[in-house]
Amino acid sequence: MPSITRARNAALCQGIAEPRQLATILVEDRPGRHPTIVLGGFVPDSTEQVYLMRRMLFQSGSVYYVNYSRRGFSLELLCAQLDDLIEELTVTRGARPVILTVSFGGGLLVEWLRRARAAQRSADIAGAIFVSPVACIGDVLDPLEPKPKTLTARALKPYFDPPDTISRSVVERSQAIFSKMFNSGAQNRAALLGLMNAVEIERFLREVIVSIKGLDHAGASERVRALGQFVEPGEWRTPDCLGLTEAPTLILYAESEGSVLTENSPTRSALEGDIQRLFPSGECRVVTGGSNPVQHASLIFHHLQFLPHVEDFYRELKARKVRVAA
Repeated sequence: MPSITRARNAALCQGIAEPRQLATILVEDRPGRHPTIVLGGFVPDSTEQVYLMRRMLFQSGSVYYVNYSRRGFSLELLCAQLDDLIEELTVTRGARPVILTVSFGGGLLVEWLRRARAAQRSADIAGAIFVSPVACIGDVLDPLEPKPKTLTARALKPYFDPPDTISRSVVERSQAIFSKMFNSGAQNRAALLGLMNAVEIERFLREVIVSIKGLDHAGASERVRALGQFVEPGEWRTPDCLGLTEAPTLILYAESEGSVLTENSPTRSALEGDIQRLFPSGECRVVTGGSNPVQHASLIFHHLQFLPHVEDFYRELKARKVRVAA
């Protein structure tokens, strides 16, 4: 936990959020000027999502894993915790972090950047990486579709349907769907061999399933419904929000996003069509895998395909620092 907790405490004292909604922030300390903060997707925990990239990330500094509470979620509290963590890193430790986001985590970062820009506060980060960003509800639920086409949409749609009270069966069904999707990817164990032995692979996969099924009713409901609080990309284009950050930004989409993203994903359309206005130092790439198509946010089973792009980003960040110093 960061030693600076000013924003977090304010959110709790004002009744904006509850202690049960606090994210857990874990750290693996390493020397370096550019620590990485990881904001994961809906599931699993961020510690699992970037597990196979850790060694590369350690080359630039410590890695901070933001694991959302399994008992609740608050967008305001998460933004406050991010405020505190970045203040501690920049002011107390003299380090400027890179924020690496996965799927839903991309929406959280956009929301944090948007709020900072609207409040005329500087987002003091060294860079941002978005892997398969989901930054509004239209990215996963197409309002023009009478019935959801993807497993992800089927899992999430009941959270936004009337009545407002989410039944326990809805949560259990969504957990079963996400577990099924992960287990389908887990058949590709060849991607993990060479980095872990068979026993380690089984333990790792088991931990992922535990993190998915460990969400209680409130944790699942509030985490999913936070997606409904994200503003549509059209509002990012307001004068108060352009551009979201001047820091170097890399957006990575998988070649096969169709199992999660809608065909008319507003976020993808905005980022691919207007990236320089939103992220003046931004670049958008598509990650491919040849005979094994890369899936949405698949940093576990397609880490070897994502890794070169992330390595390039950190390498360029280091070179950029050298050029500035010269």
